[in-house]
Amino acid sequence: MRFLFIGGTRFVGRAMAETALERGHDVTLLHRGQTQPTGEAFEQAEHLQADRDGDLSVLAGREFDATVDVCAYVPRQVDRLAEALGGRGGHHVFVSTMSVFADTDEPGLDEDAKLVSLDDPSTEEVTAETYGGLKVLCEKHAASAYGDDLTVIRPTYVVGPHDHTGRFTWWVRRIARGGEVLAPGPHDSPMQVIDARDQAEWTITLAEEGKGGIFNSTSPTPPFGFGDLLEATVRAVGPHDTTLTWIDDAAWLTDQGEGYQSLPLWTEGGHEWTLAGDPTKAIASGLSPRPLTETISDTWDWIKKEQPPLVPGWGITEERELELLTAWAGRPASS
Repeated sequence: MRFLFIGGTRFVGRAMAETALERGHDVTLLHRGQTQPTGEAFEQAEHLQADRDGDLSVLAGREFDATVDVCAYVPRQVDRLAEALGGRGGHHVFVSTMSVFADTDEPGLDEDAKLVSLDDPSTEEVTAETYGGLKVLCEKHAASAYGDDLTVIRPTYVVGPHDHTGRFTWWVRRIARGGEVLAPGPHDSPMQVIDARDQAEWTITLAEEGKGGIFNSTSPTPPFGFGDLLEATVRAVGPHDTTLTWIDDAAWLTDQGEGYQSLPLWTEGGHEWTLAGDPTKAIASGLSPRPLTETISDTWDWIKKEQPPLVPGWGITEERELELLTAWAGRPASS
């Protein structure tokens, strides 16, 4: 098949493009040229350099059997791509997010759960507050453009080798260092992750089969908590002296100035039920997540081999962690 990837060079799209190449498909990557994927497989791909917010005439006259869009964040981008393809893109895969769901108070969100809405649907400012709502609009515009030839993938946190975000990888690095690890509670705060490679294998199969629909790309099946994630990381990469010291008093940690950025993936004491989605439909259609410890081990192997730099703004220093652990241990018994 002839695959077109919008993006496909960095992480989520990279895994999908690599899977398509490994299966023998003809792959075209449309990207800005800022990230050049390495590896023998990518030498076989055609690279079209263009900015999706600019001139897309490079797509004129080209036909594809499937298009995978991993980097549309505002509906205008969806519309412009559909116009540029002019019905020649084949089956369309749009990568969305679990952030499209409205707040709820229970686990098990399925694909038909209530979605968020924007106060200002005309905004194109992508923030933590508008990200989910903009993706909802992107989904709607994609449905209007492609109809039954549309597959929507809604990932939770995507993890694994080549993860450039600095969130999950911070914990892998930290726990691989060993010693006493500050673990922000609660232990049972909902958490889900999906290996980019497992998501890719499944997504490319859906595209090959032309299987439309909306799917939650989530794992593991609830209940699964942040504590389970950290404990799996200890089992996978933690030295023998690794211990987790749980600080379940979220207010105490936030009073110390800590939050989601300094303690990546921490929900600051809350239960975010969008991190407890129901993967039943995805699994029935072929999603097959590998053991989490395998993902963690492979991520650590990639970090050791490639030595990617720490992502600025994520995580705390060793000195700050020790300071917090010391303060926690020495706090008054009543606090």
